Amino acid sequence: MSSVIIKGTGHVLPDKMVSNQDFVKNLFLDEKGVPFDKAADELIQKFEAITGIQNRRYARDEQNNSDLGIEAAQKAIDESGVDPEEIGVIIAAHNFGDVEKETGRTDAVPSIASRIKHGLDIKNPSCVAFDILFGCPGWVQGMIIAEMYLKMGRAKYALVVGTETLSRVLDKSDRDSMIFADGAGASLLGLDETGEYGIIHSKESTFAQREAYYLYEGPSYKPGSDMNERFLKMNGRRIYEFALKNVPMSIKQTIDEAGLAISDIKKIFLHQANSKLDHAVVERLFKLYDTKCDIEKVMPMSIKNFGNSSVATIPTLFDLVRKTDFEGHKLNDGDYIVFASVGAGMNINAMVYKYNA
Repeated sequence: MSSVIIKGTGHVLPDKMVSNQDFVKNLFLDEKGVPFDKAADELIQKFEAITGIQNRRYARDEQNNSDLGIEAAQKAIDESGVDPEEIGVIIAAHNFGDVEKETGRTDAVPSIASRIKHGLDIKNPSCVAFDILFGCPGWVQGMIIAEMYLKMGRAKYALVVGTETLSRVLDKSDRDSMIFADGAGASLLGLDETGEYGIIHSKESTFAQREAYYLYEGPSYKPGSDMNERFLKMNGRRIYEFALKNVPMSIKQTIDEAGLAISDIKKIFLHQANSKLDHAVVERLFKLYDTKCDIEKVMPMSIKNFGNSSVATIPTLFDLVRKTDFEGHKLNDGDYIVFASVGAGMNINAMVYKYNA
C-alpha cells in the first residue's frame, strides 16, 4: 500500500526578537486586577525558570498572519519541486485569523487558506482551501486530514500550513502573555507508492467537559479596560495537570498501535508550550514503558529562543532539525519520529512518521 510522505517543508521566524527584559516595565496583575507583590523582574526570572523561554519572535507591524503562512508555504513548495497547480488541498491551521496590529480585530473571511492560495497564485479551482481550528495541535491535525485526502485519491498533493500571530491577542497585564510568539511552518505532502516511508499511524482526541475552557478568550485584567475586548487567556495549572495526565498515554497508544517499541523512536517533536511540562511529559512517557531516556537526545527544543507560536511550533522545529541540525539534533533516513501536541479544546493528537531523507 502507498503511504503519505513529506516532500518539502518551510518555516518563517519573524525578524522582531523580543527578550524577557522587554517585559520588565509591564505591570502584571492577577485575575482580580491586583498587582503581584513581587517586582516584574522577579516574576520574569521565575517565568524563565519554569518555561525555559528567554526570547520570542513577533511579526512586523505590516505582516499579517496569512503573509507568514504564504512565505512558509512557498518554501515548502520550492523544496518539493511540485507544480503548485497540482496541489489538491490546502489546509491552514490557526486560531485567530489575520489580526490587525492596532485594533486587535480578527479577520478570517476569506479563510487564511484561501488567502494563502491567492498569495501563491494557484489558479486551479479544484485545489480546495480551508481552515481548521484545533488549538495548538492544528498543524498535526492538518497532517492527519491531508493523509485522508491523499489516500482516498481526492488529491495528488496536499499543503498543510500552521501560522499564527499571537502577539496581537495578548493582554499586557497578564504574565502569561510572555509565553506566546508568532511564526509559520508548512509541509507539502504526496504519496510514496512503495509505502516504505511516511505516516505510519495517528490518533486524536478532544476533551470538552470542564477542560474545554482551560484556554479561552477573556477581557484584560487591567481595571477600567473595555470588557468587550478579548485576549488569549489560560488556566496554566489546569493545562499542566491535564497534559501530564493525558499526553503521555496518547503518545504511547499511537506508538503501540503503530506496532513499534519506544526504543524504535529516535525523535519526539512535542509542542513547545513549556520546557518544564515538555520534559515531564516525555519522562512520564518513558516511565509508561518502564524505561528511561536521555531527553536532551530524543526531544529537540526550540522554546528557549522562539517561544510558543502555537500551530507553528512543531513544523518550525521539524524544518530546523531537517535542514540545520538544530541544537545538535539531526534526522537520518528511516528514523521513526513522533509529532505530538496538546492545546485548546482540549485537543490532543500524535503521529508516528518514518522519515525519508
